[in-house]
Amino acid sequence: MRSIWRTLTNRLGPRLLRDIALVCAADGLVGASFGAITVSSGLPLWLPMLMSVVVFAGAAQFMFVGLIASGGNPVAAVLAGLLVNARHLPFGFAVGDVFGRSLLRRAVGAHLMIDETVAFALAQRDADKRRTAFWTCGIGLFGCWNLGVVAGAFGGTVISDTDALGLDAAFPAVLLALVLPSLKDRSTRIAVLVGVVLALAATPLLPAGVPVLLALAGVLLTVRRPRNADRSEQSHKQSREQESTQEGAS
Repeated sequence: MRSIWRTLTNRLGPRLLRDIALVCAADGLVGASFGAITVSSGLPLWLPMLMSVVVFAGAAQFMFVGLIASGGNPVAAVLAGLLVNARHLPFGFAVGDVFGRSLLRRAVGAHLMIDETVAFALAQRDADKRRTAFWTCGIGLFGCWNLGVVAGAFGGTVISDTDALGLDAAFPAVLLALVLPSLKDRSTRIAVLVGVVLALAATPLLPAGVPVLLALAGVLLTVRRPRNADRSEQSHKQSREQESTQEGAS
């Protein structure tokens, strides 16, 4: 074990390896909350364990269980999970070079391709360090997440009210963490706001799960945003920069 840690430290550096270890520990705690919430919601003990091995996508798993536990349609829950995981398509183009050429490595690499592994991989400039960061983070997260889910699932059998422990906040917290980095863009903020309004307005009228899918209509605002507006905004920005440069020269 020490030799593996020493090898990884030499390849990644102690700071990067520490960051990966902290993320793995945090995800283990989130996995425990997922297991506890799933079982305490009345779902079978094996379900969170099977999902964590086969699906291995925290946000999609939380969304599926949240919708099913609230009485939603299983089909809507699956569709919502697939839409959440649609971001993995561009992820594959971004980090596909770290998987290797064999079919087995590419299959395993695609399964371990989540937000954290992609983020650590893209942060590295060296190709060898990039591959090592991806696989170290991916394998570590897979192990910590599944161990956490198992512990949480068995714990959920004796916890009658997960809300009292605040575990119910894990689901919206995970989704919020995924959204926050994208809110720096103005058009994305508008799309999110429209989606939230639509979901809240539709919740009293439509079955559980459908308002979440309806909220995706806000994405159309970013797709249909006129290019002329973007060009106008860019030219206006350039003119302001030129004016400030001229004022500084004078």
